[in-house]
Amino acid sequence: MKRYSLIQISLHWLIALLIFAAFGLIWYYGDMQITSPATFKAKAAGIAWHKWAGMSVLILFLLRLVVRVKQGSPAPLAGQPKLQLLLAAGAHHLLYLLMAIVPLMGWLMSSAKGYPVKLFNLVQLPDLVAKSDTLAEQLEGAHVFLAYTLLVIVGLHAAAALKHHFIDRDATLLRMLPGGNKGENQA
Repeated sequence: MKRYSLIQISLHWLIALLIFAAFGLIWYYGDMQITSPATFKAKAAGIAWHKWAGMSVLILFLLRLVVRVKQGSPAPLAGQPKLQLLLAAGAHHLLYLLMAIVPLMGWLMSSAKGYPVKLFNLVQLPDLVAKSDTLAEQLEGAHVFLAYTLLVIVGLHAAAALKHHFIDRDATLLRMLPGGNKGENQA
């Protein structure tokens, strides 16, 4: 069984963790009521962490894309139905597209709202558009819709991996697990 490389596996799981962190942060801090200077500070910090997670997803996704182009990926396991392979390829392409677009939409939205995007509080990224309340509202709607679309596709991706592991009893999931089957080829 050919496996993904250690760098591909690491990027896969790190990006997944950051996506879930970004959701957790915005769910917790996004609607937090500001009742004092302390809650204002907490909300601002939580939203900053959400942005850091999103920008980290974008950066790591770009690295993952470069690695994928250079290293490729293991061939599908033998005997997979063609429709299943087409659905898997489509889901992967959609995941890749959304991992780029969702953080970019968030960056655009922050720019339109007049809020800076700082990477790890070290580097302020340039505004992508001028401040505009109307544009900010449209971008916020698009960002939220696309983010939830990403969450649904990630959920389907995870469900498919579990189906392969527990129902089909094939090695699809093992190829992306750290450690997997030691001693087997790594792609």
